[in-house]
Amino acid sequence: MASSEVDQKFLGKLAKMVEQNNPLLSSILFKILGLSLNLAEQLVTAKKQRRQRTEQTPEFLKLVLHIIWLSREGLKLLDQYVIPSVGHEVELKVLAYKLRASFYHIFVLFHNSPRVSDLAISTPDVLAGVATSLSAVPRLDKGKGVARDDDLESLNSSIQPTHPMEGGPVGPPPGFGLESPASFLIPATDYLPVAHQAFKEAISLSEELLWGSHSLRLSVKTEYAAFLFECAHDPEASRSVAKKTIAEVYEAQEGMDDDMFADACELVTVLGRMMKRGLGSGNTPSNRQTPTPAVPPPGMENPI
Repeated sequence: MASSEVDQKFLGKLAKMVEQNNPLLSSILFKILGLSLNLAEQLVTAKKQRRQRTEQTPEFLKLVLHIIWLSREGLKLLDQYVIPSVGHEVELKVLAYKLRASFYHIFVLFHNSPRVSDLAISTPDVLAGVATSLSAVPRLDKGKGVARDDDLESLNSSIQPTHPMEGGPVGPPPGFGLESPASFLIPATDYLPVAHQAFKEAISLSEELLWGSHSLRLSVKTEYAAFLFECAHDPEASRSVAKKTIAEVYEAQEGMDDDMFADACELVTVLGRMMKRGLGSGNTPSNRQTPTPAVPPPGMENPI
């Protein structure tokens, strides 16, 4: 998804560019832009919540389910409308395949089986927490006001359930069970191979069609480096991608306008920090289990 300002800028620019010749494609691109703006904000919120709290809460589950739903809808729009219509539009083609890889990246982070990230849902406990929170919400007694806590206590002490399911926790819809509360949105499976392949396709197109310092090409490589580190758990490969990409930027001879130059500088800054992720003070691989994440510049909070 377009979680960085670079992707969002290109989405808006390309949607406007094709508006006259292909109004349907333009409207779909604007929809993906709106979806991505919403999704980017929720991704930042989800990551902040995981840094602040070790346990997952019902609120976090609801947030993750919304993230997965938005990603699923964005992927559908890409596969059904955008990718078949890109034609010879170079930047649009690269962006479409990059966004496709980004949505699969989100599936890996939040709903992969087996779990590869602490952002993924811990299904049984969290779902039970949602059930408890829903069952604890005060109910309106038709025409008689809101029940008070002391009223509920007296009812609980004097009335026994007359049905095996009465008074029990709120469970998932029939047929879904406790194993995966997001399975009604997308299947619980291993998305790592398909995400990896999607990134390879996007990178191949970006290297074939765009010059080394093009900010969209840098966006593809930046997210791929993040994917390798946090999902594939291959810090050496992540650092290698970041280092190679920076070298390509300095070797590029093509000119850029001021806006693209500023975006390229910010992405190079992020890549420079990615080159050091997982390294100790002596630039050797660290033995720490959870490396301290790099803090990107403003506007680049999401490498995905």
